[in-house]
Amino acid sequence: MPKTTHPSTHPPLPPTTEDDRVSWLRLLRSRRVGPATFHRLLSEHGTAQAALNALPEVARAAGVTDYTPCPAGVAEAELRAGKTAGATLLTHADANYPKALRDLPDAPPVLWVMGDMAVLDRPMIALVGARNASSLGTRMARSLAADLSARGYLIVSGLARGIDTAAHLGSLEAGTIAVMAGGVDVIYPAENTKLAGDILATGLRLSEQPIGLIPQARHFPSRNRLVSGLAQAVVVVEAAAKSGSLITARTALDQGREVMAVPGHPIDARASGCNMLIRDGATLIRNAEDVIDALPQVPITKTAPQPDLPLAPTPTLRDIASLHAQILNRLGPSPLAEDQLIRDLATPAHRVAPALLDLELDGRITRHPGGLLALAR
Repeated sequence: MPKTTHPSTHPPLPPTTEDDRVSWLRLLRSRRVGPATFHRLLSEHGTAQAALNALPEVARAAGVTDYTPCPAGVAEAELRAGKTAGATLLTHADANYPKALRDLPDAPPVLWVMGDMAVLDRPMIALVGARNASSLGTRMARSLAADLSARGYLIVSGLARGIDTAAHLGSLEAGTIAVMAGGVDVIYPAENTKLAGDILATGLRLSEQPIGLIPQARHFPSRNRLVSGLAQAVVVVEAAAKSGSLITARTALDQGREVMAVPGHPIDARASGCNMLIRDGATLIRNAEDVIDALPQVPITKTAPQPDLPLAPTPTLRDIASLHAQILNRLGPSPLAEDQLIRDLATPAHRVAPALLDLELDGRITRHPGGLLALAR
């Protein structure tokens, strides 16, 4: 079967049987298989079951011995737990999978969702910001969310304290999407339990993590890429200079989304991140009209016709393992700038970025503020 690059304009057929869905989950939950690796394996082998059969040999070729894929019982238990929780499993090949996520190089192969899936067809804007938000910041977030909802936009956020909570509350009546860092059935923080339940009436809760998973620190960067990936634009309402919200903004830029920020007082630390974004070119936001005026005129799901160019060869698992090893050899306990690492590796940034995300999610490297990277302690 000829190899193709991901994303493809002809995605694989969705898993239609219970065995197919088990195979998809087994492949994704197998050790050292992240979203980018999953798509590569599916492209190379045609089906998840064929990829599972080949995985031990692929691992040996990459220098990993005694490799065993995820047992069928683990995937079957996850499917049962999802059914018990009232969640629905969406695969990357399903027709109602979010279109904005589909073409990301690290698009989640599966998503667990709870609530009204019809909202996935609406244009989305992400509102994010500080957990320890000021009273003024939460009022601004709630007002922006309500006004944008009234104009037909669906608000996406992360169900965290502070700005996220205000954004969901402001858009609750019209519908909102909460992207979870843990299982879609695990409410964090617990104080948002009622809000999470209320969201299901008109909106959606969504997660790429297994049912029942309690979120850990390493899960939040991957959650943030979904918050920005779903939306046409990310609006940062209040954020410190070193914060997860700025990571979300950086990810949004990498994904080709618009980044906007609400300015704050120069001596308020909670506004320093927003002011930095505006200084560096983010659109200054005062109200919903500013957001709408700054949105691109062409929907993000449509792409302009491209000339016929030869496709770049798909990296093999051996190539990926080699790049991972090179990255780990270059890094140490002292932080190194990401752009310097890319120059040292003499490898295109679009190849290094997915490898860094894989290593970060695997807990082997740590991302520090200011675009710095180091080996995990």
